[in-house]
Amino acid sequence: MPNIFEVTDKTGRRIRLTKKQWSHIRRDHPNVESPEILETIQKPDKIVADERENVNYFYKYFKHKNQKSKFLKVIVKYLNGEGFVLSAHFVRKIK
Repeated sequence: MPNIFEVTDKTGRRIRLTKKQWSHIRRDHPNVESPEILETIQKPDKIVADERENVNYFYKYFKHKNQKSKFLKVIVKYLNGEGFVLSAHFVRKIK
C-alpha cells in the first residue's frame, strides 16, 4: 500500500502513514494536517504507551491552532517492529 510518509520515531523505529489511514483521518478529523502528524512523531511533547492495546500515543502541542483542542494525539500501532499510524486527532489535554 502506498504511503503518505515514512519516518523514524524517537526510539528509532520506522512509522508510516498509509493513504488508507490518511483518508480515514481526513474524513473524520479534517483539521489535522499531515505535516503536523509528522512533527508530532518526530518531536513529541510526550509519548504514552498503552501496553494493553499495544499502541503508543504521541502528543504535541500546537499553540497556533484556532480551536480549544491544541494537543495533537497520534495513535501508532507497532507490528513486527514497524509502526503504523492508526489515527490522529486534536484533544484538549494529555491523558
